[in-house]
Amino acid sequence: MKSNTVSATGLGAMFAAALAISQVTAPNPASAQVIERGVQGGVAGAIIGGIIGGGKGAGRGAAIGAGVGVLAGGAVGAYMDYQEKKLREKLQGTGVSVKRVGNDIYLNMPGNLTFATDHAEIRADFFDVLDSVVLVVNEYEKTLIEITGHTDSTGSDSHNQVLSEQRANSVASYFRSRQVVPQRLVTEGFGERFPIASNETPDGRQQNRRVELRLVPLTQS
Repeated sequence: MKSNTVSATGLGAMFAAALAISQVTAPNPASAQVIERGVQGGVAGAIIGGIIGGGKGAGRGAAIGAGVGVLAGGAVGAYMDYQEKKLREKLQGTGVSVKRVGNDIYLNMPGNLTFATDHAEIRADFFDVLDSVVLVVNEYEKTLIEITGHTDSTGSDSHNQVLSEQRANSVASYFRSRQVVPQRLVTEGFGERFPIASNETPDGRQQNRRVELRLVPLTQS
């Protein structure tokens, strides 16, 4: 079950806005396609941030209500610095990438490491990696954990959507089983809608099959 959900109406509005932006800013169809694929810092990234942002607001309230503390403004940067450093140490050589954007930390978990093909059950040999993440997020608990599932374009839209949701929820369920406060978890599946590489090649499709974690500091506002 998702920790938070996003309405179809809100999702449609976000995509309509993105298409409008791409048509205005892109000089040709090829450029428009690049913009639509710009998950890391482009239009698609803004959409994901906006969509999850709604869940984040609800998630923040739930986390605070569950007794998770909040950070004062001046302490946020250092708190996330320490957390980032520990995650990089724990995840070095695992295949999981760590990226810092402002005060948020992103973890990219490739699908070929996390799940068997077309399955949502976490691979047993990936448990140790997830346990390393759990150790850190349980130590630095003043963060919201947004978990998003993504697929390549192989298969039907409906199948990919369900699979992406199931994979995000599998990671969230594992975290809950390791005593991560459930109210800190926000999940969403995006199917094939936000590729980070071309779906025209096997390597690109492999990159697109992934689960991403975004660690967001909990503040008063």
